[in-house]
Amino acid sequence: MATITATANGETTTFDVEDGTRLVLALERNDVDILHKCGGWAKCTTCRVSFESGEPSETTAAEAEIAANRDLDGARLSCQILAAGTMSVTAAMTVSSSDFDDAGDEPSETITP
Repeated sequence: MATITATANGETTTFDVEDGTRLVLALERNDVDILHKCGGWAKCTTCRVSFESGEPSETTAAEAEIAANRDLDGARLSCQILAAGTMSVTAAMTVSSSDFDDAGDEPSETITP
């Protein structure tokens, strides 16, 4: 099991999920207010998180491409990360602090693209 501590809009919650769960889904399914407007396809960067601890060293090709073309200011894309071990993250963009009505299409269970 992975233990995730997540902060969004100043509220912090800790929960456990199965290792290998897509981080964006783990956050959303545990009521963390996070955007994912492109549905987890590593296109929009609205699912950005900053790691306080437990940042994985692995990067998908899609996340590396986004990071090379946009200034993510050290943030990572939660749609491109699998939950593992103990992680502490802060959501950069939230539904409640945006002009959007919803988080976006639900990402698939596996990392895409």
